[in-house]
Amino acid sequence: MNDSQEIPQTYDWSQEELGCELDGVSYQEGEVFLPSCAIQCRCVGGGMTCVPRCSEDILLPTPDCPHPQRVQLPGKCCKEWVCDNLDINVLQDAQTVYSIDQSLASLLDYQASPSSNCIEQSTEWSACSHTCGQGLSTRMSNKNPACRQEMQIRLCKARPCYTFPRLTFKWLRRCQSSYKSEIPVRLLYWGCYSVHFYRPRYCGTCTDARCCTPHRTRTVAVTFRCQGGWLLRQDVMMIDSCICHHNCPYSPS
Repeated sequence: MNDSQEIPQTYDWSQEELGCELDGVSYQEGEVFLPSCAIQCRCVGGGMTCVPRCSEDILLPTPDCPHPQRVQLPGKCCKEWVCDNLDINVLQDAQTVYSIDQSLASLLDYQASPSSNCIEQSTEWSACSHTCGQGLSTRMSNKNPACRQEMQIRLCKARPCYTFPRLTFKWLRRCQSSYKSEIPVRLLYWGCYSVHFYRPRYCGTCTDARCCTPHRTRTVAVTFRCQGGWLLRQDVMMIDSCICHHNCPYSPS
């Protein structure tokens, strides 16, 4: 072996010498920054990786939304599905922010497209945040185009707070685990009413120390019509069955 043979040189890049720059602003190695409310970037190895902070809806609007558009409503960062009969001022505001800046869009091209090797991972939906009346149920899931973990939310109602079904011979038993709404109703969300009528199932009550909670549920995308005629879609928990037990999160009395 020739002792004079050159040994390949290595160079140790320090964090001070690395960094990145976007639109004239310099960032340090490892720094996380928000070019906009909808995008989060991180400076890594002299470059940057960016992911969208808003979840892109995979499901398209239902047929009762004939002219859907994803627009950014005033006061909100992420775009939402809206339909026809939009208030003209809402549309004008949305048009000013509908397009993402092209310099940022180029950074997101590969993150925004669904990954072919993405393995879907989702936790179970949490219990409804309220034992009666409207609440929220959450889960963590990477079921989105960026294949990243995010919190997903759905509306839920285990039972109304103000009423229970009429007493019938069935109530001679100690428990009535569940019952359906006696008449079709429209669902309510932030002053908006569901386009369609539903007969939701609710959990019942017991005459002993047990309580009844949802056992099998499913998630339904419900279209709501709001003041001004515009529509939005929101996931809602629908109860298929309930179970009565002694592990009560509250006093069943």
